[in-house]
Amino acid sequence: MILVATLKKEGQSNTEVLTEFFIDYLKKEKVRTEVIKLVDHNILPGTYLDMGKGDAWPEIFKKIKKADIIIFATPVWWGSQSSQMQMVFERLDEVFNEVEDGKESQLTGKSGGVIVTGEIDGAQNVIGNIGNFYTSIGIVFPPQCALDVIWEGHTKGEEKPRQELIQYYTEECADAAAIMAKNLVKYSGIK
Repeated sequence: MILVATLKKEGQSNTEVLTEFFIDYLKKEKVRTEVIKLVDHNILPGTYLDMGKGDAWPEIFKKIKKADIIIFATPVWWGSQSSQMQMVFERLDEVFNEVEDGKESQLTGKSGGVIVTGEIDGAQNVIGNIGNFYTSIGIVFPPQCALDVIWEGHTKGEEKPRQELIQYYTEECADAAAIMAKNLVKYSGIK
């Protein structure tokens, strides 16, 4: 399950393209994926798993619970994850509360990865935030399971053609993507 936290409702998102690139490496490991672009769903603000009528999060959470691997994909904005990604943290706060109360996490046994895009630095901060969050809610964050591309080609308002992005990702991070896919599978226990 990949949750894409781009802020773009329409048009090509660098985060979506890097996610598509990475999915090819998961396929090589025989992993089926589902991508949820968060901005396309009516996810209500709040800190509970169900915020009531019209909230899309309960259905998304059911899918998360069924997945063996969870990946958060986000652009960097002002050195941090996007507001859509922050909303995921907030909506999963109830899982953290359960863990804090000594209950087993509803997400135990899953491995988590991170995909980050941006034009300026901030990837390490985002990876640290997400990694810390994963461990707080019971998801294993394996070594080398972050794929980040910080590149001036991601400059806001300057859209590169999809093929140019894929070529750059292939040249710069194919090895990292392959290692990440293998480690996500290994630590999730699905092989």
